[in-house]
Amino acid sequence: MIKILEAKAKPGHRLWLRFADGVEGEVDLTNLAGKGVFKAWEDPEVFANVSVERGRSVAWGEGIDLCADSLYLEITGKKPAEVFEKPRAAEVDA
Repeated sequence: MIKILEAKAKPGHRLWLRFADGVEGEVDLTNLAGKGVFKAWEDPEVFANVSVERGRSVAWGEGIDLCADSLYLEITGKKPAEVFEKPRAAEVDA
């Protein structure tokens, strides 16, 4: 399971993350900023108030959250099949 240990808001709607497996890096969230619920990020203080929620997501007090898995894939550039275990045939048939 992918787990976020730390998150820090950076200028320009960038987010620095550190994961439990040692991976760290930044994601650029400008493509979301200003759209729908992400309109709240137009206030720099709202974006700066990011928190880690149970290691499984990052969240802002405005009802905005992003899942750890998608952020990890963005930072590493890996595909889901490279990161997540495929179910075994017995589990699929159950």
